[in-house]
Amino acid sequence: MEITWLGHAGFRIELGGEVLLVDPWFTGNPVFPAARRGAAIAGATHILLTHGHGDHAADAPAIARELAIPVVGKYDLVSWMETREKVRGIGFNTGGTVRLGAVSVTMVRAAHSSSVAGPDGAPVYAGTEAGYMIAHGGRTIYVSGDTDVMADMALYQELHRPEIGVLSAGGHFTMDMERAAWAARRFFDFRTVIPCHYRTFPLLEQSAERMRAALPGVRVIEAEVMVPFTL
Repeated sequence: MEITWLGHAGFRIELGGEVLLVDPWFTGNPVFPAARRGAAIAGATHILLTHGHGDHAADAPAIARELAIPVVGKYDLVSWMETREKVRGIGFNTGGTVRLGAVSVTMVRAAHSSSVAGPDGAPVYAGTEAGYMIAHGGRTIYVSGDTDVMADMALYQELHRPEIGVLSAGGHFTMDMERAAWAARRFFDFRTVIPCHYRTFPLLEQSAERMRAALPGVRVIEAEVMVPFTL
């Protein structure tokens, strides 16, 4: 599989003949090079959203219309986008599994919040936040979405046994590097951990060094924006 960090919490994941854009956020993203947008979305087959906040979901409708591909995610958020943004959607809910071609995606819980901006700018409920287990060919990636540590993570390890963890780790809005590393060590048996939701703004953590130091024996990838790597 090939993974490309799109900055912040966004990823391009190519596996099983599918190209999944997870929380792609380009407009206003200070770490994403605007000139690379075309390369970031080229050939995408699905857009997978963890929740409705603008730094995760704002660009999804435009990409979905441009490429004629579906938005996949929480039923409430996807239904809202189908009605308001006139996109095609695949809405499901926590514990459910959908097949995206040869790739299996199971929605799991996260601990955060989810909303979109209403007509007056006030937040409007967009269903609950989520994470995903993305599986193909006997390998599973856990995308945590924006979250704190949860006891549920122990169950996710037992049920899904992910070998790769894409973990929010910037602090303030989500786990920081120390808490994310603790969760990885306490609940999971990852071979590889990829931190995200950091370096975007000064408010967030700027380095994954604390995570790397706390996870000896685990490959911690401090990815660069738009530089693909293979796992």
